[in-house]
Amino acid sequence: MAGARPQCLLLGASGVGKSLLVKRLQKLSSKEGAKGLGEPPATLPTVGTNLTDLLLQRKITIRELGGCMGPIWPSYYGDCSAVLFMIDAANPTQVSSSCIQLLSLLSAEQLASVSVLILFNKIDLPCYMSLVEMKSLFRMQDIVSCATQPITVVETSARDGTGLPDVLQWLQDTLRDPS
Repeated sequence: MAGARPQCLLLGASGVGKSLLVKRLQKLSSKEGAKGLGEPPATLPTVGTNLTDLLLQRKITIRELGGCMGPIWPSYYGDCSAVLFMIDAANPTQVSSSCIQLLSLLSAEQLASVSVLILFNKIDLPCYMSLVEMKSLFRMQDIVSCATQPITVVETSARDGTGLPDVLQWLQDTLRDPS
């Protein structure tokens, strides 16, 4: 994989904000940067997969898989250099299914050493659960202690841009050119 363009999988349930996140990250990593973020663009639910290139210190491809594609996510694990797993922090009814999806991907042999960034998104909404609540509901301490891969957690709002510079920094640090 040396020299190959790193590919990051963006996974999560339907409606968590993956498409908006990718559009905002692309805008943030452009020449205009944060000053060009502006109003959130309209998005449509992803059917299938979307590929988006981000130009950080090197070109990184983000492969966003639609939430309804959960059963076939493992077929994409082989080409993966990092994983972004997105959770809707304002949707408590989605917590258990998101937790099951997360545990499934963390236990996948192909991802045993792949860095994972967990994004608790939609923190701009008044009904969002705090990071402490989310970590407790997900039993994050247990998950991190049992996982073989490095896990980082970030609170984000793809809508207003909160936390997105941290996501770009994580991508840059994690997918740094090995040479």
